[in-house]
Amino acid sequence: MLNMTGRCSGAGNTTRRQPMNRLAMRMAIALGVLGLLGEPMTVVAQVAGTPSAWPNRPIRLVSPFPPGGTTDQLARLVQPALSQSLGVPVVVENRSGGNGSIGTGIVAKAPPDGNSYVVVFDTHATNPSLIPNMGFDTRTELAPVMLVATGAMVIVAHKSQPQKSFADLLKSARASSSGLAYGTIGSGSLAQLAMTSLGAQVGFPMTHVPYKGGGPLATDAVAGHVPVAMATTALLSPHVKSGALVPLAVTSAQRDPALPEVPTLAEQGVTGFEALAWWGVFAPAGTPADIIARMNRELASALSEPAVRTRLTGLGMSLRLSQPAELGSFVDSQIERWAKVIREFGIRAGD
Repeated sequence: MLNMTGRCSGAGNTTRRQPMNRLAMRMAIALGVLGLLGEPMTVVAQVAGTPSAWPNRPIRLVSPFPPGGTTDQLARLVQPALSQSLGVPVVVENRSGGNGSIGTGIVAKAPPDGNSYVVVFDTHATNPSLIPNMGFDTRTELAPVMLVATGAMVIVAHKSQPQKSFADLLKSARASSSGLAYGTIGSGSLAQLAMTSLGAQVGFPMTHVPYKGGGPLATDAVAGHVPVAMATTALLSPHVKSGALVPLAVTSAQRDPALPEVPTLAEQGVTGFEALAWWGVFAPAGTPADIIARMNRELASALSEPAVRTRLTGLGMSLRLSQPAELGSFVDSQIERWAKVIREFGIRAGD
C-alpha cells in the first residue's frame, strides 16, 4: 500500500516510486467520489463536450450574396453586437452564387457545432423548385434560428425614364414589342416570380434581366443601365430618397414605412396582389437546441439595439424576431406558394 510519501510499503518490498503530484491526487479523489455516487466515468468526458463550452472559437456568419445587398447589410449590422455578447470574433463571409444556394449549401454541410450560420433571403424558398440539384435539402439539412424581418418590394424606374407611375409602366410595356426590360437580384428571385405573376394578372409583357445580387442590381439601376427594377425597399429606398430612382408602386397591402409617399398596387387598381421579401438565419441541422436558443436570444438582443433597429426599419424591414419554429413553418408555406407559380409559368433557373 502507498504511504503519504509515495513509498510502497510491504514485506520485503523496498522499491521507491515518484511522489504523486497534486493533479493526479485530485483526479483520483474525484473519480473515487464519482464511483461512490454510482456515476459513470464518462461523465468527465461528457462535461468537457457539453454546449456550455460554446462559443469557444470564431463564429462564421455567411451572406450568400455579394457585398452591398440586404443580407450583407443585415449580417454586418449585427456583427459587432454579436462579437461583444458572445465573446468571440464573428466573421461575415460573402459566398455568393447560385441564387444564394452556394453560400447556404456551405453552411448546410458545415459541422453542427454552433459556429456556422447563414443569413438567407426569400430566394431560400424558391431555390428548391428552381435548382433541383442544389446538393443539399433546404428542409432537412438546415435548422431554423430566427425569422428576422419581412418587407415590401418596390418597382422603380430610372429618373431618365418617362414612367412616373404604375399606369405609365403599363403603357410603356404594352407599347413595346419585346416588352420593357426590368432587373431583379437574380434568376428565380422572388422579384422575378412576383413580376411574372403581376404581368399575367394585368396583362403586360416584360423582359427579365437577372443580376447576381442586390449590390450589382442597385448599381446598374442607379446608373440607368436597366430602365426598371424590382427589389426590396431595403435595397432601393436610399436611391429613391436620393432622387436617382423614381418609385412606381410597392407590393405590400399597406404603404411601406420606408417609402410612405409611394402608393400600393391596390391603390392603383391592382387588387389581390401582395408579395413580401423576408430575411432569416439558419444553422446546420443537428446544431444543439440550446445553442440555437442562445443564438436566437443574442440575435434578438443585437437587432433590438436602437441604432440597428432604426437602420433596419429605415430600410423597410419590419422586424419579426421570431422563435426558431416560426421560421420553419413560414419557410414551408413560402416554398409551397412559390412552387405553384414556378410550375404554372414554367420558370427555370437561368431564365
